[in-house]
Amino acid sequence: MARRAFVVNAAVRDKVRHLAGVGVAQDDIAKIIGCAPKTLRKRCRDDLDRGVAEANATVSGYLFASAKAGNVTAQIFWLKTRAHWREKTAPEDPIAGGDTDSKSEVLVLPDNNRDPELTQVLRAAQEKYFARKPQRQPAEVRTGLEGQPVEIDHSIGTLPDCGRNPLSGDEEQTASGPGV
Repeated sequence: MARRAFVVNAAVRDKVRHLAGVGVAQDDIAKIIGCAPKTLRKRCRDDLDRGVAEANATVSGYLFASAKAGNVTAQIFWLKTRAHWREKTAPEDPIAGGDTDSKSEVLVLPDNNRDPELTQVLRAAQEKYFARKPQRQPAEVRTGLEGQPVEIDHSIGTLPDCGRNPLSGDEEQTASGPGV
């Protein structure tokens, strides 16, 4: 028995245009109208494209009307997407009290001892740049409860509060261990 031919009429085209416009997937549209997805794409390509374009135009019109009416969010969205406006990002490490308007950068070059004047200028620029940056405390210096620096003991196996080595063994233990 031969398969019945799929007939495309004005009602089917309108339905395809509407469903494509509201965002229904093409496979689902094909199931709704009763054909294969390949047949839908082959016979109703213009209607699929037109439905999406009409929906985009409608929503764009509403967005534009909302922006004109004073909706700030719609205005920002329109300018970012249609006028390609972008927000500037703040620098990651602004220097406190520094000149934030200047676009100067400090480039530290190795000293090759060829030009002593240039070397001196570079060193001065480097010292000036790093003098404005906040200084970090080295890892070895920690502060105690009162804010006073505390020296850290890096020797292995000692406890800072008792001063004895827990790995050396107690006097009561023998070489074979306790309770032997």
